[in-house]
Amino acid sequence: MLRFVLRRMASALLVMFSLSVLVFLIFFATPGVDPAARIAGRNADQQTLREVRKDFGLDRPMPVQYALMMKKLFVTRDLTSFVNRGAKVVPQVVAAAPVTFSLVLGASVFWITFAIGLGLVAAVFRGRTLDTVVMIVGLIGISMPGFVFGEHWHVLPAAGYCDLFSPSTACGGPAQWFDHLLLPWLTLSVLYIGLYARVLRSALVEAQEEDYVRTARAKGLTERRVLFRHSLRTSLIAFVSLFGLDFGALVGGGALLVEVVFNLHGIGWLTYQSLLNFDLPVILATVVYAAFFVVVVNAAVDLVYALLDPRVRHA
Repeated sequence: MLRFVLRRMASALLVMFSLSVLVFLIFFATPGVDPAARIAGRNADQQTLREVRKDFGLDRPMPVQYALMMKKLFVTRDLTSFVNRGAKVVPQVVAAAPVTFSLVLGASVFWITFAIGLGLVAAVFRGRTLDTVVMIVGLIGISMPGFVFGEHWHVLPAAGYCDLFSPSTACGGPAQWFDHLLLPWLTLSVLYIGLYARVLRSALVEAQEEDYVRTARAKGLTERRVLFRHSLRTSLIAFVSLFGLDFGALVGGGALLVEVVFNLHGIGWLTYQSLLNFDLPVILATVVYAAFFVVVVNAAVDLVYALLDPRVRHA
């Protein structure tokens, strides 16, 4: 198991390095894109452009630019915005990360709980009316736009984020944190409950025909024990795989629509604002942050695989 973990960590580091290089090349080495011109403004003369390139290291060879950018992002953490001169990039990402993480973590609790419940019900009552109803409700949830709740529901508190660890003031403390995030949680989770329920149902139905399930039944085990101890465990492999991809993408900024609708200043919102202003350092930082979480979550999913199915450890 230790060898598998070390091999997976080395692979994750290699992927992270490759992604950072690729992202840097996309934003800073694309033909026709001159970051110095963006920083200096539309009517800047050549002297100003040369000074900007020198100040930001844009006149150095590309490998040196990459090394300097990564150093400022990860080591000295003094990478500054091109648009808001002097504004540090890393503190912006650090401030936005808890907002997005709170949103996605809470929503994932909702969609995992309901998806497993609905998937089990649909599998147990396969081919019956209840199965059809569950699948139709799930399909409606998948098709529902993310802004529906934000535009038409006004039952819960106003949109915005309240810090979980702040004192219990007008917007702070666990109670306010929960109240302000409940509707965003429901909105985001509805989009995934139906999808995950359908995936789990299909995996459970397929598992019912496997030899190990038939053997368990032949030994006289109850249907409930067969379902939870044998069918569900192997069926969760596909479920966990899908969850790893979605969770990593959402924490990395994939919850952009929900964050904008509910005025949550998370990673998605920060990336959106940076794209509007074409603020390359902030975009670079948020994209690298997103890639980091996708890689980390997928590495964690591989470890869960190894626990669910020991054969994976030797693959």
